[in-house]
Amino acid sequence: MNKIIITLSILLLAAGAGRAQFTTAGKIEFERKVNMYAQMKEMEEDGGNPFIEQMKSRMPKFNTTYFDLIFDTARTIYKPGREVEGNVFKMFGGGPATENIVLTDLNTKQVVANKKVFDQVFLVQDTMRNIEWQQKDEIRTIANYKCHKVVGKICDTVYVVAFYTQDILVGGGPEMFGGLPGMIMELAIPRLHCTWTATKVELTAPKDTDFAPPTKGKKVTEKELYETVQSSFKMWGKLAPRNIWWTVL
Repeated sequence: MNKIIITLSILLLAAGAGRAQFTTAGKIEFERKVNMYAQMKEMEEDGGNPFIEQMKSRMPKFNTTYFDLIFDTARTIYKPGREVEGNVFKMFGGGPATENIVLTDLNTKQVVANKKVFDQVFLVQDTMRNIEWQQKDEIRTIANYKCHKVVGKICDTVYVVAFYTQDILVGGGPEMFGGLPGMIMELAIPRLHCTWTATKVELTAPKDTDFAPPTKGKKVTEKELYETVQSSFKMWGKLAPRNIWWTVL
């Protein structure tokens, strides 16, 4: 009899150890890194530019900022996180898309986003962005979560690489990216020389007040925002597309 009890106990322990632990609510901190040297190289016409080289010698290679993504099974909200001490880029406004706030209702598929473009603030109200993600074979561990690689596109030609985990049962991610069978834990846009990487996950249940929607700004759809900034940046030459991509993140 004792042997039977011991055997059953071992089997139950083994079953418990093999059972997946899924995350349904919490907060993810994302570290966003922008390769400033690569961006400045794009500003050069042909060959070296003494002014650009002088600027590079006085600043770090990467502009690092942090964002929080608070989530439960019904909603996500992405917003600026902790400040980086001694960030030399802050005096220049911190860089593009540093003040974005994006609230996503996962049940209604509606998005409300606050986006500042230079001195103008837009309130984007639209449905969730539909990206045709293509599954890849690569797997990596990010913030202790097993993640799968996918590739998609925005603005027709701009490739996006994402790693998502099925252990977080929420199809969200940084900015307006999501729509996968799990949470995006890393996002890269090579043409913007930018990556978002989850550094930690806190399993504290969020409050309703954490999901307060942004309200300020000129109301537009995502398409209207794209058309507006496309017209505004048309005189920027080869730098125009990059500014447009940053705006419509």
